Amino acid sequence: MSDVYKRVRAFKRKYPLTVGWRLRQNSSVIDKHLNPGEKVLYAFIAQKNDNPVQFFESGVVALTNKRILIGRKRVIFGYFLDSITPDMFNDLKVKGGIIWGKVHIDTVKELITLSNIDITALPELETAVSSYMIQIKKKYGNSMKDKD
Repeated sequence: MSDVYKRVRAFKRKYPLTVGWRLRQNSSVIDKHLNPGEKVLYAFIAQKNDNPVQFFESGVVALTNKRILIGRKRVIFGYFLDSITPDMFNDLKVKGGIIWGKVHIDTVKELITLSNIDITALPELETAVSSYMIQIKKKYGNSMKDKD
């Protein structure tokens, strides 16, 4: 059992109202694309869309020591993988509704919406992603200064 799958399963148990399917298959996409020396620090499941009634785009979001990965395994064949490096990350917005909430990750090129997340999970997700990005941007900034 992979580390990503264990983390996602624990998240789903802790926040059962989060809509997420095919945890193992979506986790395998992340596992396949981890680089040597890359470690998963936090992982959760969400829908990668902005439509509250569309439940079929489950994806696993993993915060690694180098980037954010979003993996989605297609039902028939193939998969989708989004990778957000620290230099591409701009902002984070959290929206809570009656049952579910959304997390918007603003990057240089696009706005990524993660939806149908249990509203009780939103504070934990905001803390995890915000503190992660502050920490990794400091590392990224320092490594860029060293190159100058």
